[in-house]
Amino acid sequence: MKKSVGVLALQGDFERHVKKLAACGAEGVEVRDLETLYRTDALIIPGGESTTILKFFDTEGWWGPLEAWAREHPVMGTCAGAIVMAETVTGPRQPSVGLLPITVERNAYGRQVDSFTARLPDHALGGSPLPAFFIRAPRIRGVGDGVEVLARLDGEPVMVRRGHFLALTFHPELTEDERIHRYFLSAMIGT
Repeated sequence: MKKSVGVLALQGDFERHVKKLAACGAEGVEVRDLETLYRTDALIIPGGESTTILKFFDTEGWWGPLEAWAREHPVMGTCAGAIVMAETVTGPRQPSVGLLPITVERNAYGRQVDSFTARLPDHALGGSPLPAFFIRAPRIRGVGDGVEVLARLDGEPVMVRRGHFLALTFHPELTEDERIHRYFLSAMIGT
């Protein structure tokens, strides 16, 4: 049976994540409420603005329900999604869901004009370097116990995993490369 992967559809390029999931053989579902979330097998929290995502969690009462749901379901966060998943957020400090024991610094590479693309030769997915778009990207400044670094840029972690949680400081949905979404589906969801 085809797995259903929710994509938080508040902001960011959630539609590209849905298309990438379809190309990988999964059903991508735009999630805007808890009822839809509960019908999915996993969740992607895309980029955008982390404070906007957290305000949505406040107004819609998502904090506790998302934490409880995530105990049993895989979650991938990209860029702002990685910030939302982090245990500690700096630059400035802000609350987060705290799914992963990592410290993330917001906008650590600079402003929008400082955004860049890179090829990541140092990664665990095999094959050629991973293409990556860093848009007002955060930096992972520390990783806790049990966190596996899956990709690095200039020696710094940019993709990490612990259990069924995966966080990236870049945007894999903006490339033609499907390896990260396929990894999420096969290694973490079991499709």
